Amino acid sequence: MSQHELFPEDLPPWELDAQSECPSAQIVFSEPPHGPLTYRIPNQWIGKLHPGSRVKVPLGKGNREMLGYCISVQTIAQAPSALKPITDLIDAEPICPPQVLQLLEWMSQYYMAPLGQVIEAAVPSGVRAAAGTRERTVLYTAASVNDQVIGALPSVKQQEVMRQLVLSGGGLTSDQLQKLADCSVAPISSLRRSGLIEARQERFDQPRSKSQALPTCPPLALSADQRQALRLITQSLESHRQETILLHGITGSGKTEIYMQAIDEVISYGRQAIVLVPEISLTPQTYQRFVNRFGQVAILHSHLTNVERSHQWRSIAAGQSSVVIGPRSAIFAPLPRLGLIVLDEEHESSFKQETLPRYHARDVALHRSFLEQIPLVLGSATPSLESWQRARVGKYRLAELPRRIHNRPLPEVQIVDLRSQSQGPHQGSISRPLYEAMQETLAAGGQTMLLLNRRGFATAIQCPSCGHVVT
Repeated sequence: MSQHELFPEDLPPWELDAQSECPSAQIVFSEPPHGPLTYRIPNQWIGKLHPGSRVKVPLGKGNREMLGYCISVQTIAQAPSALKPITDLIDAEPICPPQVLQLLEWMSQYYMAPLGQVIEAAVPSGVRAAAGTRERTVLYTAASVNDQVIGALPSVKQQEVMRQLVLSGGGLTSDQLQKLADCSVAPISSLRRSGLIEARQERFDQPRSKSQALPTCPPLALSADQRQALRLITQSLESHRQETILLHGITGSGKTEIYMQAIDEVISYGRQAIVLVPEISLTPQTYQRFVNRFGQVAILHSHLTNVERSHQWRSIAAGQSSVVIGPRSAIFAPLPRLGLIVLDEEHESSFKQETLPRYHARDVALHRSFLEQIPLVLGSATPSLESWQRARVGKYRLAELPRRIHNRPLPEVQIVDLRSQSQGPHQGSISRPLYEAMQETLAAGGQTMLLLNRRGFATAIQCPSCGHVVT
């Protein structure tokens, strides 16, 4: 007997703990304390817990159960007894993929908002509630199962059940396994009791009868200005690096057709695109136009039901849609092969989120394009000062569309000095030229639209001679 066996070296507990390694996860919360806090990963979830998944953990002295988001998984030199364990893994697959999680971590730092709040703002509530899904029991073989174990089973039916489950790779319901093995439920129940078959609860999407329309509209012929603008975008796509292109085109110059032909190019590379529009009200008409061209198009906005948003999010994450259209929140769409981001009417203030966490979708889109190393196209007839200056100094590439399609003239604009209309029978908000134009239009069977430059009401006193407003 060796000396080490006769006199084993007994290390004190604190030294044993120092030599221990513990698989752990960083967890953040949407409520205080926001974290991140470190928790131990129990053995049954090692290799199954990934960043972007939701978990339940004990918090505080009373071990209050809290829902949190895993942002990293690592092995640390820490005694397992020193860390509280994760009590439940909610998501078998992360609801927030790695590239989106990286974007949200940047947002948390840039906008100084808790990461848990940022994640909840980005992931729709219907997705977090698993709306539109059902839970079912699926069967897998135990880790100890091999050919020798299967061959030793006393029943031929049990052997056939195990062979079919091994061949399928698991994930079958009891009904599916009964059909494959041509047996009753009895041998399956017996194998479950013996521990050779494990049962797990998994969620699945309910089948939906709604189908996408097939593409019906071919690409249109482009003008010389449009071809030059499209060439700038395709050059960026071919370079496989981040570039921002400011598409400055007057109303009616054909910016949308350039977007669609650029997306055609992206899809030919096997990649996908996000198109952001400023208002939810613009989404249906844009959506229909893109569906007619591409067929498989997803839509994301807050007016969808929880079930619809959940279904759209999961189908996007599965790579089933080539194009995603929506307002500012669509920038978080979990596209696995993103190749282009388009921001239409980039000057619009509605791209700013006014509630916590506050952010500007244009800046978030710019950072996501850097993370993914893809082009970002900003389109506008009246670009924001920031974008225009960046294009002037060379930080953005500038593509201009100075003419309308087929050189159609712009609508005539007439400015009316209301001081000259303040005397006589047409004193008021509707001037004589406006009144006559409306009468002429209505007599010809046309329609008239009046746009007010303010909402609500306010009283004012104005001098009819000089136009001075008394405040």
